[in-house]
Amino acid sequence: MAPMDRKMVLVRWAELIEKHADELALLETLDVGKPISDTLNVDVPATVRTIRWSGEAIDKVYDEIPPTPADTLALIQRLPLGVVAAIVPWNFPLSTTAWKLAPSLATGNSVILKPASSTPLSALFIARLAAEAGLPDGALQVLPGPGGSLGKYLATHMDIDGLTFTGSTPVGKKLMEYSGQSNLKRTFLELGGKSPNIVFADADLEKAAAMAAVAVFYNGGQTCTAGTRLIVEESIQDRFLEMISRNAQGWMPGDPLDPATAMGPMIDAGQFSTVSEYVDIGRGEGAELIFGGGRALADSGGHYHEPTIFAGVDNAMRIAQEEIFGPVMSVIPFRTADEAVRIANDSIYGLAGAVWSNDINTAHKVAEAVRVGTMGINNYFGGDITVPFGGFKQSGNGRDKSIHAFHDYTELKTTWIEFA
Repeated sequence: MAPMDRKMVLVRWAELIEKHADELALLETLDVGKPISDTLNVDVPATVRTIRWSGEAIDKVYDEIPPTPADTLALIQRLPLGVVAAIVPWNFPLSTTAWKLAPSLATGNSVILKPASSTPLSALFIARLAAEAGLPDGALQVLPGPGGSLGKYLATHMDIDGLTFTGSTPVGKKLMEYSGQSNLKRTFLELGGKSPNIVFADADLEKAAAMAAVAVFYNGGQTCTAGTRLIVEESIQDRFLEMISRNAQGWMPGDPLDPATAMGPMIDAGQFSTVSEYVDIGRGEGAELIFGGGRALADSGGHYHEPTIFAGVDNAMRIAQEEIFGPVMSVIPFRTADEAVRIANDSIYGLAGAVWSNDINTAHKVAEAVRVGTMGINNYFGGDITVPFGGFKQSGNGRDKSIHAFHDYTELKTTWIEFA
């Protein structure tokens, strides 16, 4: 299809998703346990923006003619990879799916989408809307199923040309192995994180404390970019811990169908058990539990975990190094900017982070020195569809969002013409 025609399909698709926002938000909440206020006001609108923006952008992306000698003409084209397998996670099934589908379809690929086996409903729903919007039959296929068998089958299939994945680092490493064992399919990974959130004494501490709570407790901490390592200047540590604890009280979990709820349950019993085990590990390592740490709403039968804060954490502890994927914050003190950067970079991950300071020199120097794909200055979770998202180190490769995502789903082809 011509880029203009692909654009119109994607724009119509975005409009249909927007029209069905209430149903999709409810499906997402029932499937994942995310608060309905988040799915309705964050996840669905973000999905609409991603698909609409990608559609509107594709017919503004030009091929190239490089400066060659006068008796030659060279054409540089961006061509679709072909068939792309997209494997998406359970924590943001709708919006992450849009990050994969929008650029891959906009650039002319066909996609086989494997949603997480525990959260397939929104993917199936929007696929039906895509067909209604005019997406050709077969251009998008949704294949729910277990990652261990179906994911491996897709990753090793010789007729799949590209693979995009969001999930854990161990699974991402497996997928890279499968690419090498099969046809060297282009494989792009957005993986785990243990993101540093650095607070200097001269920051707006009220705002920093409020956002530090958001950075860890939003979505129950089941967020790859969660700022789970709170690195605080030693001179303000005690005061800041009090502020953080006050903010944590507003994140006690509740019924996800209640619009007033800020944090819902863990995705399932297994994830709740993992979080509880890490709380025990933190205690055993000698960290000081200053807030939460236990089950909430036990009578409901749900997997609700309290927002949890550990102080006195050393960056070498497991709770500071390993991704917990739950509402657990580790507070680590520092004395100098150099020490803060050293602590921040002392991780196998490099996905996201933030620095809070009203000194522009300190803020920019620290932001530049921390090795992550997205760094906020006096904000956390900053960014929109216009900027790329992805990580350094074992947080993955490739980028979601923005024009840069289009590069992952295309091959560059040169045609060299010599005049007679």
